[in-house]
Amino acid sequence: MEQSTKKMSILFYNILVVSLALISFALAFLALSAKITLRQGPYRVVFSLIWLFFLIDYLIRFKRAKSKKDFLISNLFDLIALIPSHPIFIFFRIARIYSIVRYYNLLWRFGLSGKWTNALHKFLYDTGFIYLLSISLVILIFSSLIFASFEHDSLQNSLWWAISTATTVGYGDITPKTDGGKIISAILMLGGIGFIGLLTSTITDFFTSQDNHDDQTDALKDLTKQVTHLSRQVNQLQKEIKKEESHQKLTPAKSHKKK
Repeated sequence: MEQSTKKMSILFYNILVVSLALISFALAFLALSAKITLRQGPYRVVFSLIWLFFLIDYLIRFKRAKSKKDFLISNLFDLIALIPSHPIFIFFRIARIYSIVRYYNLLWRFGLSGKWTNALHKFLYDTGFIYLLSISLVILIFSSLIFASFEHDSLQNSLWWAISTATTVGYGDITPKTDGGKIISAILMLGGIGFIGLLTSTITDFFTSQDNHDDQTDALKDLTKQVTHLSRQVNQLQKEIKKEESHQKLTPAKSHKKK
């Protein structure tokens, strides 16, 4: 009875988390489309209450976690979604929904789990891509926030500046004018570019190894077919030899009877 009650409580909690996350997605999308405003009015109240719920939820889960370090790494997107400066960060809450989907094996239940999901999991976790991506996002986001504060610019422009700087594109449409902005730019150039380079090299290495693995798999399949065909020929030859031997044994016996 207690076990059933516990399962129902967890199910209700997860449904509540997914529902609030989807509502926050809808509000953020409408706000970014300039159809509503989250700066004042009832939408701001609803948005703030949802943010407060996820903040308390994150703090409770962090307190209960056995390994704080592992929790911070595996739930980094949840932490980014709690940044209150812009509604676009809310969309990082998709990671929370995905964790619940995996908890109930919903992809497998709907027949969506298979080769591509295994390959995706291998790419994200076995290669360490998800951790590099998380660190890179943190560097980009916090650099943008600090840059926006120093340069008194919008977060959208600051994010664009951070991405173009970290990827070494450097369009030059947004440049730091304050000393603080220049320092952040220098730090981002030294640290951010390194992590972006690791990201691209990880992607390249993964697909290169996949191509090599596919080639090895195809070669192994061809070799297996050849071995199977050869085995059939050997078995057929053995049968013919046995027939010939039995025929030779019967022939002397018949000739002996005639004599």
